Amino acid sequence: MEKQDKIKPSTWAVMLMTGLVGQLCWNIENQWFNTFVYAKIAPDPNIISWMVAATAVTQVISTVFFGTLSDRMGKRKFNIVWGYFIWGITIILFGTTQFLSGNKALGATAVIAADCLMTVFGCMGYDAGFNPWTTDISAKTKRGAIGAMCALLPVVATILGSLIFGNIIEKIDYMLFFTAIGISVILLSLLMMITVKDSEELKAVADPGGFWRQFGKFFNFGVLKENPQLKWVLIVFSTYFIGFQMYFSHLTNYLIYSLGNPTGKAGVIFGVSLIFATPATIIGAKMIDKKKYYPMMYFSVAATVIGLVCAGVSKKFIPTVIGLFGIGVGYMSIFQTLMVLLKNLYPRGAKGQYEGLRCVFYVCIPMCIGTPIGSAIINSTGVEMVNEYGVAGHAANNNIFLWAAAWIALTIIPIYFADRSQRAEGEMP
Repeated sequence: MEKQDKIKPSTWAVMLMTGLVGQLCWNIENQWFNTFVYAKIAPDPNIISWMVAATAVTQVISTVFFGTLSDRMGKRKFNIVWGYFIWGITIILFGTTQFLSGNKALGATAVIAADCLMTVFGCMGYDAGFNPWTTDISAKTKRGAIGAMCALLPVVATILGSLIFGNIIEKIDYMLFFTAIGISVILLSLLMMITVKDSEELKAVADPGGFWRQFGKFFNFGVLKENPQLKWVLIVFSTYFIGFQMYFSHLTNYLIYSLGNPTGKAGVIFGVSLIFATPATIIGAKMIDKKKYYPMMYFSVAATVIGLVCAGVSKKFIPTVIGLFGIGVGYMSIFQTLMVLLKNLYPRGAKGQYEGLRCVFYVCIPMCIGTPIGSAIINSTGVEMVNEYGVAGHAANNNIFLWAAAWIALTIIPIYFADRSQRAEGEMP
């Protein structure tokens, strides 16, 4: 498969299929695993914080490991096929933790361990397989479209997951739901054996010192001194997504337990709000193709802050929906922009490995900092509740959005320095 200015329709179809399935799996982990914990284990935001932080560290290590492996092999298909296959199995295994609901400590330990296991193979298939594969097969001049797709897929997955999965869970409960999803992913991985093709231009890049030496090079963050723009773009990622993680892990539980919506209706409210936000990716793709990265980032921060303030000042339906719309526009716009810019800033010959660098700043740091901050806010100012097993706890209150807005507003600082670094370097990547 050659890297051409025009990507073949069949290649687009494979990218959309592979990417959407992966994002649906991540949506289940990011959205419905959290509601599962509240419903089946305990309504305790600290369990979610530990689960999110543990999987964040797992994601970084797994992405670097499998990214290094794929760089040395000169193959992405191996990661994609086998990663997705085992990913499906681990989704089913996660559902079995509900049988430990009678013991909070044991149940919490089990869900954290099961989520980490799922993350290992999700990273193998998606972060260290699919993500570098999209870079391999695309020309730099057409990455605005790829970036739009990468930004749109998690939103589409969240919309589908919100509109459909919540209603399915209401009807068949969590165990059957996780089993059905897991089997579907396993079957699709078999189809990927036939449809996914590695780029003909992809070559193996192996350090003569061996695998672990090449793996260890990732942890030499001194490389960022050689590329100030890359450093500041990664700091933009961290700053924005610390604020994002303050509220997002608790968002669906907020809609269910604080606003009193059934699981299915909560998903519909969230999903419909995002549907109206999706046109932002089309505008964003055009701006990115014109290399207007930094104006897009400033716009994204403004949209997010406005949305969070709307959701934070009132629990009524209209302000909440408007707030979710603004949040969706801001999230999609900045994620799309940063993904494309990073792909163009990655060093040659280490694209798979450097996906791990992105995960440190996009996943690990935000999840290890943002989610505990959110949990602390909930524990001190949250809404008291009791789950179906009679276990008491707290759900988020609307003030969590105002705290997140204040943090995300700080993102303009690293955006300014990233823009200044780019101007000093001259040519826009």
